[in-house]
Amino acid sequence: MIYREKYLSEIRGFYHSDLIKIITGVRRCGKSFILEQIREELSNTSENLVSLDFDDRMATSDIETWQDIVRYVQEHRKTDLCYVFLDEVQEIDGWAHACRALRRENCSVFISGSNSKLLSKEFTKELSGRYVSFRIRPFVFRELQEYAAQLNKTISVSDYLIWGGFPKRLEFESIQEQRRYLSDLNETIVANDLINRYKIRKQNEFRKVVNYILISNSRAYSAKSISDHMLGNGITVSANTVQKWIGYLESAYIVDEVPRYSKKAKKELEQSHKIYDCDVSLNSIRCKDHRYDLTHNLENVVYHELIYRGYTVTVYDNNGREIDFLAEKDMKKTYVQVAYSVVEEKAWKREFSAFSGIPAYERKIIITNDEIDYSTSAVEHIRLVDFLQYDDIP
Repeated sequence: MIYREKYLSEIRGFYHSDLIKIITGVRRCGKSFILEQIREELSNTSENLVSLDFDDRMATSDIETWQDIVRYVQEHRKTDLCYVFLDEVQEIDGWAHACRALRRENCSVFISGSNSKLLSKEFTKELSGRYVSFRIRPFVFRELQEYAAQLNKTISVSDYLIWGGFPKRLEFESIQEQRRYLSDLNETIVANDLINRYKIRKQNEFRKVVNYILISNSRAYSAKSISDHMLGNGITVSANTVQKWIGYLESAYIVDEVPRYSKKAKKELEQSHKIYDCDVSLNSIRCKDHRYDLTHNLENVVYHELIYRGYTVTVYDNNGREIDFLAEKDMKKTYVQVAYSVVEEKAWKREFSAFSGIPAYERKIIITNDEIDYSTSAVEHIRLVDFLQYDDIP
C-alpha cells in the first residue's frame, strides 16, 4: 500500500497529544493502513504500543466490553506514554468510555471506524471536545497511479472516471471482478452501515431512494424533488423522510452535501445543495449497458481533488448562472467550472459565460477532458489529465 503523506502530515502533530485521534471515512478507503503507518512511525521511537483490530473478531473475540479494552491495554502496555490503536472500535458498545479511561492513564489513543455510529452526536457529546478527527477518502488519481505501479499496472483517466479510487479494486484483474467487488462493498455499506444501523423498516423504498441519489451525483437536489420523482415511480416517501435518509448517507461518509452560495444574497441558499458521491464507482455500478455518466463523474472527481488539496468548496450562484465551484484556500478564491468538453460552440458559450460579471482580478479556470487549449484572456483552461497530476491549482 502507498504511503499517504497528505493525511499523515495532518495527523503527525497530534501523535503525542492526549486528544483522542479519530480516523474516519467510508468503508475500505484505507483507514486501517493509515493507522498501521502511524504505528510504524511511532515504533521507530517507542516500543510502548498496543493494537486491537475489531474487524478481526477471531483475534479479539475475548474482548466484549469497553472494560475489556482497558484491561487488555493495561496488561500489555509498558510504563510511560503508551500509544493505543483501536481499529473499527465502534463494534464495541461503550467504546467512548474506554477512550476516556485510557487517555487518563497516560495513553495516546488512535481509533478508526467507518460506521456512522462513530461520530454520532451522542458519542461526540460523550468525548466532550477531547478528540480531533481526520476524514480519509478513497484514492485521488495520483494515489491510484502510485498504487497501480506497485502492482505493475497502469491506470487511465477514463478508468478513474468510471471505477474511482477504492484501493482494493486494483487487486482484481478484470473489470468484471472489480465491479463485483465494488457492488459487494456497496451492499455492505447500504445494508450494514445504514439499514441495520438505523433499523430502517421501509427497506425497498430506502434502497430505491439511495440508488437514485448515488446515480444523480453532481446535481442540485431538493428532498421534495426526490420525493416527487419517487411518487411518479409508484413509491410513496415524504420529503422529510428523504432528507433524513440523505443525512444517513452523509453521516456514513457516502455522500457530501455541498451548499450553494449566492453572490446576490451574500449568503448560502437555504435548502439548496448539490450532492457528490464519496467515489464515482457508486454511480458507475448502477449504470447499465456500459453507459457511464462521465460528465457528472468528472465534476465529482474534480470536487474530491479540490477537497484533497485543502480547499473549502461551495457551488456558486452567479446571478442565475451556476459556477460549479468556488474554491477557497489561504484567503484566495478560485472560480472553477467543469465540463466534459467544450469542443462544440454551444457548450463553449454556455460554460465560459458562467463567469460573466466576475471581476477581472478574480481567478477563473475551466477544467475539461479536451486536448486543445481553450484559454481566453479572462479564463484559464486546464486539461483534466494535467489537473489530476498537480499538487495544487497551478
